[in-house]
Amino acid sequence: FYLRKGVKWHDGVEFTAEDVLFGFRLITDPHTPTAYAGDFLEVDRAEVLNRYTFRVHYRRPFAPALSSWGNLVVLPKHLLQGKDLTRSAFGRHPIGTGPFRFYQWRTQEKIVLEANPDYFAGRPYLNWIVFRVIPDPATMFMELKAGGIDWMDLTPLQFARETNTPAFRARFRKYKYLAFSYTYLGYNLRHPLFRDRRVRQALSYAINKQEIVEGVLFGLGVPATGPYKPDTYWYNPNVRHYPYDPEKARELLARAGWRDTDGDGVLDKDGHPFEFTILTNQGNLSRLLTAQIIQRRLSQIGLRVHIRTVEWTAFIHEFIDKRRFEAVILGWTTGPEPDLYDVWHSSKIKPPGLNFISYANPEVDRLLEAGRRTFDRQKRKRIYDRFQEILAEDQPYTFLYVPMALPCIHRRFHGIKPAPLGISYNLERWWVPRSAQKYLVP
Repeated sequence: FYLRKGVKWHDGVEFTAEDVLFGFRLITDPHTPTAYAGDFLEVDRAEVLNRYTFRVHYRRPFAPALSSWGNLVVLPKHLLQGKDLTRSAFGRHPIGTGPFRFYQWRTQEKIVLEANPDYFAGRPYLNWIVFRVIPDPATMFMELKAGGIDWMDLTPLQFARETNTPAFRARFRKYKYLAFSYTYLGYNLRHPLFRDRRVRQALSYAINKQEIVEGVLFGLGVPATGPYKPDTYWYNPNVRHYPYDPEKARELLARAGWRDTDGDGVLDKDGHPFEFTILTNQGNLSRLLTAQIIQRRLSQIGLRVHIRTVEWTAFIHEFIDKRRFEAVILGWTTGPEPDLYDVWHSSKIKPPGLNFISYANPEVDRLLEAGRRTFDRQKRKRIYDRFQEILAEDQPYTFLYVPMALPCIHRRFHGIKPAPLGISYNLERWWVPRSAQKYLVP
């Protein structure tokens, strides 16, 4: 890697290859608590050749190499060397090299960034960016209409029903595009209820995905069939699909030994009812409504389902990290790189690995490994097509939907150019005409 000369950290110190090496060593340090070290552990040797040149040697071919280095958090060695990053003041007062630099953080209130006059690509046009902390989407929407904020991601309800008046359209621009993300119902495969593939297939047949897309997303999304976005190169449309078919679901459950032997309306097996709890995070109305639709549909085939919402931090640390759940509704953000080793390979089952549903399939492991070892795009396509076919058969998740991203921004902002990855990639080139400027200080 040949680094641009003259790039400065926000404190004025020059950015060099030593900072890249420092970030690499930190993420690969076994004492660093991270689930994202795997890609960098593929490196055999990393070295600084000179102040502006950094070289990496791999033990074997690694197709996601270039994209993985785009995800490395490069850190200022001169500030953090010899310090515990988890305890450092850097966490509350970060320093980077980007177009905006840290100015202020008021806990549970706001984070303020100011323009970086020394940014290598030129000073950004906006002077300030203020991120306000507003946990409730309804309150956030009220602030948007009242002028307290200029930009938010709308909920499907807000986009479809509450933003179509002439007055709103005169003040704001709405955007929509298929997001690089998906929402799923994930099963703890170590739980006795979900070990049988026929049971997981039955649940997928019993859930009406189109009903969720229409009822929860107001049509602003599409049903999901796997972990890739439908309009991308890696997506395989020719996998097994699960159209809504409650009779097929009942048939599969009966084959797996689940019958209502006591006439109480709930299927049972060996004296145990088919009963479980869906966990999801608080503050996400779409996921809660999705859970309620799933609960109703599964009750119609004889399954008793409970719903529990948990505050996000507790949800992750007390339930996901400890594998203390039966089923969860969550989502993944994806990207252009098809490698999903960290989520689906069996080596990632153990915490802090991201395969928290404990999915283990030897053929999937081999495919994920093979997909990393070839740079031939067509070969990778065949590999990931087969990977999707297996997931569609195994149904470790019921893949629910791919939502639309629904950002809404005040019309006084110019320079917004939507792209496949969204709209914020060129934030440093957004601008406001002088006559429409509103803020002088944060």
